[in-house]
Amino acid sequence: MPGTPVDHPFHLRAPSRPGKTTPMASVRFDRRYYQRYYFDLKTRVHGPKELGRLGTFVCAYLKYLQQPVRTVLDVGCGIGLWRPVVQRHFPRAEYTGVEVSPYLCRKYGWQRGSVVDYRAGEPSDLVICQSVLQYLDAPAARRAIQNLARHCAGALYLEVPTPRDWIETCDQERTDDRMFLRSAAWYRRELRKYFTSCGGGLFLARDSPVILYTLERNAL
Repeated sequence: MPGTPVDHPFHLRAPSRPGKTTPMASVRFDRRYYQRYYFDLKTRVHGPKELGRLGTFVCAYLKYLQQPVRTVLDVGCGIGLWRPVVQRHFPRAEYTGVEVSPYLCRKYGWQRGSVVDYRAGEPSDLVICQSVLQYLDAPAARRAIQNLARHCAGALYLEVPTPRDWIETCDQERTDDRMFLRSAAWYRRELRKYFTSCGGGLFLARDSPVILYTLERNAL
C-alpha cells in the first residue's frame, strides 16, 4: 500500500482485544461468523472446490520435493476443508485439527487451542496455517510464527494477507476486514529465522531433508 511503512501494520477494523485470542474467539468466531464466511454460498470466501485446487497443488509439490507426510497439524483448521484433501493425497497420514473457536470444537471435535500457545507432543511433517495470523497483533503473530516452527519438522503451508493483497487480490465484499495487515517484509523477516521458502506458500523447516536447487529457493 503506497505510503504504508513496511514495519507498521494498519488496522481495517481491529479486533477488540488484539492478541487475546481465547476471549476474542468466544465473541468473534461463532456460528454467525462461519455461516457468513464459510457456509453461505453468496458470501463465503471459498469452499471445497477452491481449497481442493489449492490443496492438490500443495500436496503434489510436497510429493515432488519428496517431503515425507505422515503427520499433519492444521492450526486454525476452521471447518476442516484441508482434511479430505490431505486424506486423499496422503491416506496414511494422521491429521490433527486445532481451533480456537469453541463453536467449531463442539461441532467438529477439533482440539481446542491457539496458534500462539498450542502445544503438541511431537512436531509434524506438515503444518498448515491458512488465514489465521492476520487476526493477531504483531507481538502475538511473532509468537505464533515461533510456535509454528516449534511444531514443524518438515514443511509449513502459510497463507496470510498483506496490505497489498487487501488492495489488489482480496474480494473485499467477502473477506473479513477485522484484521491486522502487515507487510510482506515483516513476515519474511520473521519467517527467515526458522524456515526456507520454496514458493507456493510452502516453507521448509531448517532441518528438513529436502534438497532444493538454488532457483527453487525464494529469498526471505
